[in-house]
Formats: sequence, structure tokens, C-alpha cells
Amino acid sequence: MPNAVTLIVHGHLFTMQGEGVGYVPDGAVAIEGTRLVAVGPTPALAARFPQANVIDATDCAVLPGLIDAHMHTQLAPLRGVAQDVSHWMQLALAPYDRHLSDEAALAGSRLNIIEALKAGTTTMLDYDTPVPGWAEFYQQVGVRARLAPVINALPPAGMAGWKVGDLYPFDEAAGRASIEAALAFARDWHGAAEGRITVMVGAHAPDMMPREMLLDVKRLAEREGLMIHMHVAQGDREIEQMMKRYGQRTPAYLDALGYLDEQLLAVHLTEATEEEAALIARRGAHMALCSGSIGIIDGIVPPAHAFHQAGGLVALGSDQACGNNCNNIFNEMKLTALFNKIRYRDPTVMPAWEVLRMATIEGARAVGLGDETGSLEEGKQADLILVNLRAPNLSPVLQSPIRNIVPNLVYAASGHEVELVMVAGRVLVQQGRVLTADEAAIRDEAQTQAEQVARRVAEDPLHHELALLEPMRRGWL
Repeated sequence: MPNAVTLIVHGHLFTMQGEGVGYVPDGAVAIEGTRLVAVGPTPALAARFPQANVIDATDCAVLPGLIDAHMHTQLAPLRGVAQDVSHWMQLALAPYDRHLSDEAALAGSRLNIIEALKAGTTTMLDYDTPVPGWAEFYQQVGVRARLAPVINALPPAGMAGWKVGDLYPFDEAAGRASIEAALAFARDWHGAAEGRITVMVGAHAPDMMPREMLLDVKRLAEREGLMIHMHVAQGDREIEQMMKRYGQRTPAYLDALGYLDEQLLAVHLTEATEEEAALIARRGAHMALCSGSIGIIDGIVPPAHAFHQAGGLVALGSDQACGNNCNNIFNEMKLTALFNKIRYRDPTVMPAWEVLRMATIEGARAVGLGDETGSLEEGKQADLILVNLRAPNLSPVLQSPIRNIVPNLVYAASGHEVELVMVAGRVLVQQGRVLTADEAAIRDEAQTQAEQVARRVAEDPLHHELALLEPMRRGWL
């Protein structure tokens, strides 16, 4: 028996087809099973599917689900403890991260996934060390996930005790173990949940493993047919490490190794020059841009404009809650547009329609899912969101002489206006409420676990190095 058809009608439809936003006034989409079977004007689709189950999208924008191309969801219990400091990793994050238990990491992951889902993110690229229940929660909640188990050769204690300016100590055995664990995870989860869950190879960064190990990761990814999700030129700390070890900056080093190709999703490019960014784009690699996180952590606007101008695909990511404070792609769209206009002193740089495409179709293509999601087209997965345009901050709606919906979505939306989220034809959020998980229980468990982490940090002498202790003493926090 064929699946029943669901028809979403009377929406301001943004298909992302073609080179623009693919606007269809009074638009509709028809869904059968997990896929879109028709996209077009409401009158035509209503006549074609008279027996469909109807969802009325009057006064709503209907968009492809948003793509978050770089997340560390397990760090949610550390939200707000590592901002407004120099040496963010060493003097803010590390004393907390070393006390993040598996239970706390899982609680954080659940919280961030729900947060992102409610703000319209339907595809999440999560870059973490697997803990029990991590992938299983993605399967339960129903979103589309690309999971990247972290691979590096850092010792088990991580960055704790490392001093600024020192070379990292490498632990070859730990590095090999992380490769084997990532391979086992990929074999268990790549293609799981009817294909909603796929895996990438999460090479941590080129400065966090020896050269031969980095090449082994490349060969592994090629053999398994997986993309590589890797921090690249992510800060002055990385560049210093690369120069001390290899006498080369990261882009040149990776280019010499043959790493810069379409298999690579290069995350951040914080310290890349515009020339280096253009080189990476021309080689065929893709970029994940985390404007909010890098703005807070480093005070830098990465060269995404130069990357895009060179023909590269740019996706948007939210990174982690202790360096950005939220997992919300509406936030990333606005910050990306604003930061680049400010950087170049040019209000025409990164216009609203360009960053909306980065959050949808170009983001999907950058992460290797452009054939499945990112636009509303017949045959693609039914991943979409409805955004209430009657919210005060998105009103009024104007159609001519200038249509104002896209600029308002990018510059005025908060994510709270998302009323419905659908992934693979299944409604996961309705009227702002998550249908596939207990949000209150998730929030309470994250609170409990975060408090336990904070108590362990307070008992650890290392916490005396926290840069934010002085603002605490002065009553500024």
C-alpha cells in the first residue's frame, strides 16, 4: 500500500533551487514517506493530491531544514564558562573539560541537540569522542546526523598541564587507539537509522598528530569512502605548533601532503590568510565557518568571503556552547553577514540571500549531502521547517517593490519563531514542542551533570589558573 501524502500549503516557499532562493508565493510541497514528491504552487498541488493530509502554512516561511556543519554537543554542560579570555583552551576550557564525565557529556549532547532542533537545524555534524548513548540519541530524536569521532595523538590527559608555547607531547598508542575506535564506530553507524546517520573521519587537527598518522587517516577515509572533518588553521596556537614542528603553516603543509581536496571539510580557517583560503577552495576542499565561536574565542573574522569568492563551498557551524553559547544557525547567519560587512567595510559583502544558502543548499553540498537535503526539490528528503512570519520581529511581510522575507529571516529571526520541524517526512517539532524526546527531563539532567562537573573543577587545584577568576572576585560575573 502506498504511503499517505502530506501536503504543506499556502506557505512563502523558499526552495533554494537555482542560484537564488527559489521563492514560490503561495507555495506547497507534497511528501510521501521520507521524500518530497512535488514542489510548486498550492493550487496545482492541491488539485494533484486531493486526498492528502494537509498542513496549513499560511503566514509561514517554508524552508529547507538548516545545516549545522560543526558542533561539539558534548560540551553543553560548560556553557558560559569560557568567554572573554585570552588563551581560551588553556586558561578557560581545559580545567573544565578534564572533569567532563561520560554521563555529563551525554547529558550535554542531548541538550544541544534539542536546542538546535527547536531552532530549525535538521542536519547536525557532531565532532566528539563517542560516549555510550550519543549516536543512539540521534537515532531516537530523528534528526539527520553526520557524526565524526575525534582522532588525535594527544595523551589521555589532553591539554591539561600543557603550557602555552610548549610543543604538545604525542602519544602514539593513544593515537592508534583513537583511529581504531573511529573505524569501529563508522562500521557500526555509517548509514544507520534508514540512512539518517552517517559518519565522517574526525581528524582533530594537523598539529595534534604526527605526519604519518595524518596520512594514515587520509588513507583510511579514502578506503572507507568517508569525508574528513578537521580543524584547519584554527588559531595562532596551531600555527605556532606547525611552524615549530614542520617549518610550514598549515595550508602549505596540508597541500604538500595532498590533503586539500573534495574529501576535506576544513573547519574554521581562523588564521588562514585570504590567499591561503583561496588556495584551499581552488583545490576543492570545503569550509565550515563558525562566526560566533571564532568571534568570541579569537576576535577574528575567518576569510570565508575570500574562500567563497574563489569558488569554494562554505557551510555554517555553531561549534560549542562554551565558546559560542548557543547552537543556533539563525544566529550564525546574522553574525556571518555582519562580521564580514564590518571586516571589509562594505555593506554589500555576504548579503542575506548568500548566507541563507550557506545555511541550506551550499551547506548541504559542502558536507556531502547535497543530493539528499538542503533544498526543496522533488526526490529529495523531506527535511524542512516552518517559520512563523507573524512574529513581531518578522513583521510586516512585504512582497513589492522589495520582498523583505529573506533579509528579516537572516537579520531579525532568533530561531524561536520556528513552529514545525520535519526530517525525512516525520514531524519532530510542532508548535515549538519537541515530539520525540522529553525536553524537561533532558534540561534537568544537564543541570545536574553541569553542577557535578563544576564541583569537581572547584576541588581541582588546576582551577586556580582559570582566567575568569579575577572577574569573579571583582563581582563582574
